[in-house]
Amino acid sequence: MREPFSAFIEAISEEFASLRMLAERAAAQVSDEQFFANLDTEANSVGTLMQHIGGNLRSRWQDFRTTDGEKPDRYRDREFEAGLSRADVEAKWRQGWAMLHDGLASLTPADLDTPIVIRGQAASLPRALMRNLAHVAGHVHQIVLLAKHWRGGDWQTLSIPRGQSEQFRAGEVRRKGGA
Repeated sequence: MREPFSAFIEAISEEFASLRMLAERAAAQVSDEQFFANLDTEANSVGTLMQHIGGNLRSRWQDFRTTDGEKPDRYRDREFEAGLSRADVEAKWRQGWAMLHDGLASLTPADLDTPIVIRGQAASLPRALMRNLAHVAGHVHQIVLLAKHWRGGDWQTLSIPRGQSEQFRAGEVRRKGGA
């Protein structure tokens, strides 16, 4: 039997990986124009959300044991501004996920007692992990909704196709992963 800490970190890692895959599969379906399109002046684009998630993950997971998760070199407001290319956004996205991956891989049971500081407030490691997971999940589902909106009838489902739940349950439809 695995020890509970390892099982918990593995579950968190798998959930983050699932969210990443979901966002990337959704974003892959949109054109560059759709990637940066906004529904209205207050909405974020797929690209903006990916840039924000990447910036958040980099800031939270870089030196997370010893520094505040809101790094002084993070300019959060810029994550919501246009101007980067899709390749640049995707690079920031990958950088953030790499920081998360490295951070999760480095965790040990001793880290349970290490307070994680975010914006000057200390939280336990499980609380900080759940907070970050919930934040990323919220934005990933925005990405999926936007991509589905922009693709319309050309949308390729990320889970069980509409109207095929019974076939899935019977094993006739193979699930692709995701939502």
